[in-house]
Amino acid sequence: MSAVVELAGVTVRRGESLLLDGVDWEVADDERWVVLGPNGAGKTTLMQLVSAQIHPTSGVVGLLGEVVGTVDLFELRPRIGWTSAAVAERIPSHEVVSDVVVSASYGVVGRWREAYDDLDHARAAELLAEVGAAGLARRTFGTLSEGERKRVQIARALMTDPELLLLDEPTAGLDLGGREDLVTTLSTLARDPDSPATVLVSHHVEEIPPGFTHGLVLRAGRVVAAGPLDEVMTDGVLSDAFGLPLAVRAEAGRWSARRA
Repeated sequence: MSAVVELAGVTVRRGESLLLDGVDWEVADDERWVVLGPNGAGKTTLMQLVSAQIHPTSGVVGLLGEVVGTVDLFELRPRIGWTSAAVAERIPSHEVVSDVVVSASYGVVGRWREAYDDLDHARAAELLAEVGAAGLARRTFGTLSEGERKRVQIARALMTDPELLLLDEPTAGLDLGGREDLVTTLSTLARDPDSPATVLVSHHVEEIPPGFTHGLVLRAGRVVAAGPLDEVMTDGVLSDAFGLPLAVRAEAGRWSARRA
């Protein structure tokens, strides 16, 4: 077991705003983490750091055995699979789904003049099938429902066999059926020992897929708690993070939280 993410005393400032404050965090290669916290907690900034999109103001960010600031981030990013609303917005609406996935091989959004071989296309088809989107391969991205887009993005994120998979609010905008369908897919991925270390960001404990092992809870840029999920998902921790008394429950591998 080795660490794929190592944060030590990480702080991020933007002008007068303190987005992250002295964050220490470590993710091992066989762990599945969920990051929780209210709006403004620092979740998006954290994902930008661990996806090698930004540098910290201070502290040390270690990713996949490299230290951010001492390595070319363009070489590091292909080793990290990332899904987010920001990535989805960059995908051309006219792009064919199979091309959306296969173009991740070159780390580009929007296919141009790159050449792909049969193995690339076979890999893309395999991943679309794995996430339940095999029937979408010839559709254009702009014709997909929100749930279908999420599945295609996950297939794209897995295309390069990443060592770290980042899922930034993958169920946002889905209806109940779409959410439950995607949670089931994410649970299957989480339980696969061949899947990469995974970090999922969410606002809602109900969206944590079974099979996730650890939790990081943030509030106002600081760590409230981090560790095994059953130690983090407590009334006290979540009440502190969200600023109101909460009762947290677990049943059949799923979590729920209600005002106490």
